[in-house]
Amino acid sequence: MTLFNLPDLGEGLAEAEIHEWYVKEGDTVAIDQPMVSMETAKAVVDVPAPCAGKIVKLYGKKGDIIATHAPLVEFESDEDEAPLQKDKGTVVGSLEESATLLNEDTLIIGSAKKTGLSAKAMPAVRQLAKQLNVNLDTVTPTGPSGQITVDDVKKAASPASKWTGHVETLHGVRRSMATIMTKSHQEIVPVVIIEDADVTRIQSDFTAHLLQAILLAAKAEPSLNAWYDGKSMERCLHTEVNVGLAMDTEEGLFVPVLKNVEMKSATALRSEIDQFKKSVRERTISPSDLQGATITLSNFGTIAGRYATPIIVPPMVAILGCGKCRDEVRAREGAMEIRRIAPLSLSFDHRAVTGGEATRFLAAVIDHLEKGN
Repeated sequence: MTLFNLPDLGEGLAEAEIHEWYVKEGDTVAIDQPMVSMETAKAVVDVPAPCAGKIVKLYGKKGDIIATHAPLVEFESDEDEAPLQKDKGTVVGSLEESATLLNEDTLIIGSAKKTGLSAKAMPAVRQLAKQLNVNLDTVTPTGPSGQITVDDVKKAASPASKWTGHVETLHGVRRSMATIMTKSHQEIVPVVIIEDADVTRIQSDFTAHLLQAILLAAKAEPSLNAWYDGKSMERCLHTEVNVGLAMDTEEGLFVPVLKNVEMKSATALRSEIDQFKKSVRERTISPSDLQGATITLSNFGTIAGRYATPIIVPPMVAILGCGKCRDEVRAREGAMEIRRIAPLSLSFDHRAVTGGEATRFLAAVIDHLEKGN
């Protein structure tokens, strides 16, 4: 028997959710055959079979959360006596596995010893309980041999008696968004400043102008194009400008990253944005396209809203929000004119950015937009 563990699906992700199984217990698979699609923080990734053989057991069902390096599939194959290949050249990179078979009781007992708790639960279940603030010692187990299951934890966290109407568990993108927003609220010290920009002169792609304005402002005030580590109290000022562009979908919020904005024209940026919209809508976007942002743009005004308090996603320290543009009567050179006004909201992490740096950044954004270059 060979136990295959869930590999790291992208830059140290702690877990992934089972989106869909392509195989079932008893099936025979070929090497590199897709076995399951796993939903990570933003993307759906197929995990291929690391070897040929018969599937003896699947660890989890659709919707279950599997911790990285936790058991995923148990095989019976001709390769049981030899180590599996470390890299199949697939989208998930190095596929880690164990040639030593661990049963559930071993994992449960080992996890309990490590945490010092008496409750019997798999590591992924313990991680979920921690996220939902559930004390496992108070949970009634329904699994085999007194094991606490994912459903047991969810039931303990959300007793049906406390809810009315349709109740659903967050999955995939929405679950990831909830986790990230909680982390932001716990770690970041946010401040928001707002101001209007007269964008009457802009006649072409407004989003491209916003991106180029962020680029110029980041060159003027690098402190906002940065990452900050609150534990080590270190910050990294980036030379490249990688802008995360928030995109709303029915499934939740996606933030693809426009990398090296300083090297791209307005036309190239528009083309890349349109491609991202298509890949996000079809859920074909690559995990690498959702990573590496150094600052974020939320153009929420394409839907509604004037000002906002955009949420910063750590380790970034700033996000610029643009509300719905409006026509407004303004005094200009002694006369009243109808001007096109864009409302801007800049959130910044006051641990790493001063008020002066933030206001100068916003002033640089406004200056570029009002010139309409």
